[in-house]
Parts: sequence; C-alpha cells; structure tokens
Amino acid sequence: MRPIDISRRLGLSTSTLRNYERQGLVPPCQRSQAGYRMYTEEHLAYFECMEAMSLGFGMEITAQVVRGLQAKKMDSVLWLVTNSQANLYRDRQLAESNIQMLESQEKETSSREESTEQEWMTIGEASAKTSIPASTIRHWEKIGLITLVRDPQNGYRRINRSQLRKISLLRTLRSAVYSDTVVQLKQAIAELNHEDVAHARKIAHETTQYLDKMNQRQLRGMYYLYALCRSLHLVE
Repeated sequence: MRPIDISRRLGLSTSTLRNYERQGLVPPCQRSQAGYRMYTEEHLAYFECMEAMSLGFGMEITAQVVRGLQAKKMDSVLWLVTNSQANLYRDRQLAESNIQMLESQEKETSSREESTEQEWMTIGEASAKTSIPASTIRHWEKIGLITLVRDPQNGYRRINRSQLRKISLLRTLRSAVYSDTVVQLKQAIAELNHEDVAHARKIAHETTQYLDKMNQRQLRGMYYLYALCRSLHLVE
C-alpha cells in the first residue's frame, strides 16, 4: 500500500505519515525496489487508530497507546485509556455541578449577590474549595485567564466569588484536548463580567456540550483502538 493511498483515505499528508514513522508510532515499513515506502494493512490500522484517538484523547496519550501496543503491553494501554475516560467523566460531573451552582446564584436576590461578591478568601482556601492546586491558580493568573487582587496590608492574593466562579469553570477544561473550541471557551471565561451570572451559566452549558462531544470522539477512538488490537491479534 502506497503512502499516497493512506494519505487520501485518512486526509493526512504523506509527510505526517513519515513523521509518525520517524517517531516510532508505527512499525518500520518495507521499501520497494525503487526505495518507496510500502505500507501494510497493519500500518493502515495504526494510522486509523491514531487519527481517531487523537481527536478524543490527544496526541500525547495516543502516542503512548500505539507505542504500548507495539511492545505488546495491551493491559497497560487499556488502563491508560480508562484513566483518560474517567477524567472526562469527572470533568463532566464538575460541569454539571457548575450549572447547578450558577442556577442557584441566579435565584438569589441582588442584595444578597452584592454582599457575598466581596467575601474574600485566600488562594489556599480557594484551592481547598475547588480541588485545584494553588500553583495552577497562579498559572491561570499569569497567563491572564483570571485576575486576582492583592491584600493591601500583606500583599497576599485575594479571591472573591466571581473569581472562584471562573476557577470552577476553568477546572472543567483542565484535561481537555487542545482545540479551537477549548481556546474559545477559556477566552470567554477570561472575559466574563463578574456580575454576569447568566453568561457564566451559558458558558457552563457550552462546556458541557463540548465534553459530550469529546465523549463521542473517545467512543470513536475506542472503536479504532479495538480494530488495531484485533489486527495485532491482541484480542479475539
């Protein structure tokens, strides 16, 4: 099978196929007498698996998967994939919790909203409340996703409920595969008006829809992973 045949079938460039081979993501291929690469059905199964899995699991995990299969470590590969799916399920549950939290806040009276918006907490308290490491919160501040004020007396970071809201929204995208959608969601969170709870809820719903789409992509990736395992005679 010629590289161009696989390239056309999967919508990948031949240079991408060669790059995967150089990185050891597929087994070495044979060459024709003229020196051209000749791929097999097994190579096709590897390329199909990588194309499908990368959309739902990301290229880092996908690379570990195909290298693990070449080493015949199928059980390790499956647990790696299961862990990624568990993380996605966790983020989906967190996104649903955010929606419930924001719906509850919308029902509060404006006077109550104003009084609680300025209830400050330290970065350590915010970390404990959201289960996000303080180092991650500082990183989000550094790259401009959140803006924290400093206590004028001791210089420590102070976080109010509106910033905690942003942290909670960002939390659901921690393990998301990089994409334009993720970038747009994070930018929307960064630009969120601290008083606009309704917009925050809209973003939470959009995040939930994104995670649902990722779940579907992971299902497709698992289908091609199973097909590759069968091709390698690792499963019956």
